Amino acid sequence: MYVRQFMTSQVFTVSPEESIADTMALMREKKIHKLPVMTKGKLVGFVTDGDLREVSPSPATTLSIFELNYLIAKTPIQEVAVKKVITCQPETQIEDAALLMREHNIDGLPVLDDEGKLVGIITGTDILDAFLDIMGFRSPGQRVVIETVDKSGLMLDLAVTIKEFDVNISSLAVYHLKGNQVQILARLQGDKVAEVKASLAQKGYQVS
Repeated sequence: MYVRQFMTSQVFTVSPEESIADTMALMREKKIHKLPVMTKGKLVGFVTDGDLREVSPSPATTLSIFELNYLIAKTPIQEVAVKKVITCQPETQIEDAALLMREHNIDGLPVLDDEGKLVGIITGTDILDAFLDIMGFRSPGQRVVIETVDKSGLMLDLAVTIKEFDVNISSLAVYHLKGNQVQILARLQGDKVAEVKASLAQKGYQVS
């Protein structure tokens, strides 16, 4: 699974000279939380609504409302945007994008092609969507959890057993536990899922 499968291709951007006020207005209008900062087609920064909240006036400030509005209207976004932007490419694997976000404690990555052109943006929400797809949340069929010892031939045994009842595996995910145990989350589609579960249980698998 790759970034290109989950990224948003229609990306709104701002120029470095745009004011904080105009940037905040654009985010509200488009209902977005992140904006690449672009100049002459080149990515030069990245700003989030969190960055803007940090520079928003505190209730404890001694400035008047007119002074505050003036500052927000006149201060360019380049003053608060992140300059060293972490990016990825369309062919970046989704787990690598997730790792980049986790390591740098960020919630979005601009996506650049081989020529450095901005082609999309991927966010933590997109990563969550990918996770749900991997776990089969949106796949058809009945959710079945199989817990057993991880050993050679395990997946073949499960596949053969499931095929005996003409049941289809619409999705499959494996989670490794302690003590060489694994949990296998499967979505099974067919009329004899109950029979599959009973057969697996008879073979010693923990099935729920």
